[in-house]
Amino acid sequence: MGNIYKTLFLAVFIWLASCRIDKRLDNSSSNKTLTPYILDYPLEITAPVVSIDNPLTEEGIALGRKLFYDKILSANNTQACATCHDLKFGFSDTNKFSKGIDGILGTRNAMPLFNLDWKIHGFFWDGRSPNMEAQALQPIQNPIEMHETLGGVVAKLKAHPEYPDLFKQVFGTADIKPEMVGKAIAQFERTMLSFNSTFDKLNLNQKYLSYSHKILNGDTNSFHQISSSVERGMLVFYMANQRFSAHCSHCHGSQPRGKDLLFTDDRYHNNGLVTFPDSGRASFTKNPYDMGFFITPSLRNLAYTAPYMHDGSLKTLKDVIDHYVNGVQNLTDPITKTDFSKPLPLTQSDKDDLLNFLLSLTDSSFIDNPALKAP
Repeated sequence: MGNIYKTLFLAVFIWLASCRIDKRLDNSSSNKTLTPYILDYPLEITAPVVSIDNPLTEEGIALGRKLFYDKILSANNTQACATCHDLKFGFSDTNKFSKGIDGILGTRNAMPLFNLDWKIHGFFWDGRSPNMEAQALQPIQNPIEMHETLGGVVAKLKAHPEYPDLFKQVFGTADIKPEMVGKAIAQFERTMLSFNSTFDKLNLNQKYLSYSHKILNGDTNSFHQISSSVERGMLVFYMANQRFSAHCSHCHGSQPRGKDLLFTDDRYHNNGLVTFPDSGRASFTKNPYDMGFFITPSLRNLAYTAPYMHDGSLKTLKDVIDHYVNGVQNLTDPITKTDFSKPLPLTQSDKDDLLNFLLSLTDSSFIDNPALKAP
């Protein structure tokens, strides 16, 4: 009898779940329905945090995509979000510092945009914005960037021949509010998923488990017997406390499983590149402990996102590797478990392998995704 009840419960649960997935979001004010959008990400990845008050819909994403590429968001209609976040550069750009509408340079490197739905510890290099909806509105108001006001943007959108109807379809009213702009852009940004790199396609996480088991059990020859440079580089990246370890995984994922496949711990660290007067996270928190701390960026798509670091000071991936391997004198991060002030015992071959592994995290299908290009 118990099995019968279990079977009945399972059937009802599946029926309710399917109804929930197929349900259309009703927008009673506009008397139209919205089509839910389901994020498609690998099963190995921890489920992202879902925004309850800003559910993904195809119509909302389309509106956000249009806004993301529209220069109407800037004061003089010359720059869009996509100006500094260009898809072909992983939604970043190639400049050390991006230039705003008045020709003024910013003070930090433009961050790439992808897999943002897994970020839970704030946005921007210093984490000053709690969520994507709020983050999307800050560059609009920044006097160095778009140098516009939210009131000015709203006025232009209301006077536009298309936007009032689009906002009414998504939000049920043509009376556009700033928070609607942030919500729409955030919906589009949540679709910027990148999980189709060489690393993913070769399922290297499974090979890592096999290799690491042998090495940790005393098979010291296993590392040198691996013929693939990418696979050797993977071990250089991940395996702590080994002669060939670069200790990257302390901040970019302890093991290639679950959330670690994002290649960031989504935390703040001192990378040894304190550039005064930029105090990093401390400029937001006002806490001396956070001096020189910046969010750990994902290592995916590094082939597209140069220059590197929060200040764009390292032009190539070789520079980044040498920065850590040669000894970081100014690194005072108590969170990092490794003393990076001393040079690491990596050979040139180790560094070459590590570079090849980092490049294997490149997802060429991401920058060619037609759904992410300008509408």
